[in-house]
Amino acid sequence: MRFAAYAFALRLEIRNPAAMSERLTIGFIGLGVMGGPMARHLASKGHRVTGYNRTEARAEKWQADQRSLGHETSLAATPAQAAKNAAVVITCVGNDDDLHEVAMGPEGALDAMDDGALFIDHTTVSAKMARILEGAANTRNIAAIDAPVSGGQAGAENGALAIMCGGSARAFDRAKPVMEAYGARIVHVGDAGAGQTTKMANQMCIAGVLGGLSEAIRLVQASGIDSGRVLDAISGGAAQSWQMENRWQTMVDGEFDFGFAVDWMRKDLDYALEEAAELGLDSPVTAMVDKFYNEIQAMDGGRQDTSALIRRLPKGGKTK
Repeated sequence: MRFAAYAFALRLEIRNPAAMSERLTIGFIGLGVMGGPMARHLASKGHRVTGYNRTEARAEKWQADQRSLGHETSLAATPAQAAKNAAVVITCVGNDDDLHEVAMGPEGALDAMDDGALFIDHTTVSAKMARILEGAANTRNIAAIDAPVSGGQAGAENGALAIMCGGSARAFDRAKPVMEAYGARIVHVGDAGAGQTTKMANQMCIAGVLGGLSEAIRLVQASGIDSGRVLDAISGGAAQSWQMENRWQTMVDGEFDFGFAVDWMRKDLDYALEEAAELGLDSPVTAMVDKFYNEIQAMDGGRQDTSALIRRLPKGGKTK
């Protein structure tokens, strides 16, 4: 009896990827500043990663980088090719249209995936798009998770992303061991689309914090007080935030090359404002900061990171 119980428990453990180190075949679609490092972490864990990127040169550079690290990877010519025979397909692309194309387009991944496979989407898209994707996946007996990330390029490079997940509990349980390769905080927040709604809330919080931080820094600069001492004084109290700790000094120095671009933030805030409107909510602070980011785009700052918001406030001058 003891042997039979042990054998049964062992069979359960073997079928549970969270309970053992399992080498998976993974198709990773989107090898940009976020997806590229995430796919690298998977390859470093010994998974067989096939990458696809719309820009072929970026894909080739990614593979060359993996080769230099001793990682065995391959490239696909289409999303469907990356998904063929993969146990897990992961996407990290730009927006709703991009995700629809790589997942459900003519050369999309879903139609090429095996019955019972897993689809993890790390793109920040609308909650509506996430629900459409899950519905399309379910018709093919494919588990799907919407899992947008936060932490920026540094978080992706360091494997320390926060991942907010929507979908069934069963799909989440399958996806979590995979995402642990690059995620430090992985939370299941609800059904399909809930991950995207959580990411919208995340971006709304960041926008509001950066708006206040920009004005505070300009106040300090205009007063002539040492900005470093001010940071020391307030960063340990109620005003403290990730943005303050990581962007105060770079904003003071006028450095805005830290990964997550203004263009992408505006896309995310548009999704947030649309979702809020559909729920009958007013979001005046988010709408205001979104307009401020539009000003930064007009100043050729669309590819600068989100802390470039301070650029619209001249030193010692009145705001626009």
